[in-house]
Amino acid sequence: MFEPYPPAMPRLRLAAALLALAVAATAAAAPGAEAPRTAVQTDPPRWTPPPRPTWHWQLSGRLDTTARARIYDIDLFDHGADVVRRLRARGRRVVCYTSVGTAERGRADVARLPRRVVGKPLPDWPAERWLDVRRLDVLGPWIERRLDLCARKGFDAVEPDNVDAYANDSGFPLSGADQLRFNRFVARAAHARGLAVALKNDLDQVAALEPDFDFAVVEQCFEYDECDRLAPFVAAGKPVLVAEYGLPRSAFCREARAAGLMAVRKRLALGAWRRPCW
Repeated sequence: MFEPYPPAMPRLRLAAALLALAVAATAAAAPGAEAPRTAVQTDPPRWTPPPRPTWHWQLSGRLDTTARARIYDIDLFDHGADVVRRLRARGRRVVCYTSVGTAERGRADVARLPRRVVGKPLPDWPAERWLDVRRLDVLGPWIERRLDLCARKGFDAVEPDNVDAYANDSGFPLSGADQLRFNRFVARAAHARGLAVALKNDLDQVAALEPDFDFAVVEQCFEYDECDRLAPFVAAGKPVLVAEYGLPRSAFCREARAAGLMAVRKRLALGAWRRPCW
């Protein structure tokens, strides 16, 4: 039931009000009138990796551009836009590898990081030190500059490494919640630049982070009997790219194929040598 207009409103005021509403509606519908703008922002379109892509992972040595692989995962700083263009012209998708959770000696931009956010060295990599992932006020802009470079060079995606400082002896009192916040920041920043993004290792938080990431890269999950933790990515139709170093292919290829994992045997130097399971 409609409520009556308040009796105190004079008919003249009511008519004027209705006329004003009609004029406003006509103006909004008139040709050339601008529609109201919204503040909603969306990420630029980005590549969606297929569930089982062949891949080539090379972070050292002269790049082998002849590998039969749909995805090339290569170092951000060692390769220019010309390399990315040539690979893409051959139908490859190209991923930029960069560390976001450690400072690597020799990278030109690490001098920008204040000493207070740099922690202990990695046991097997003494020239590389953990970063305090709680300090997004410091690390955020530094990471974004690396992602900007990745996007400018024309890469399709990013593999941000060392996103599990909380599970290591980093020199900082980090929690799982600290790491989740950091990792989600990295994923959002990549997506904002039109880049697909990989979750690298951090197997203990896979279930929580799968919705934020587009694919996964993991090392030695067969050797350490951890591959089942990647099930959320497989169930979501997202690829899981596995590198094994110590096991012969006979020890993991059959199981990898059955589980829908794209596994390859590599050497620790991550040069051109590889022995894939496909």
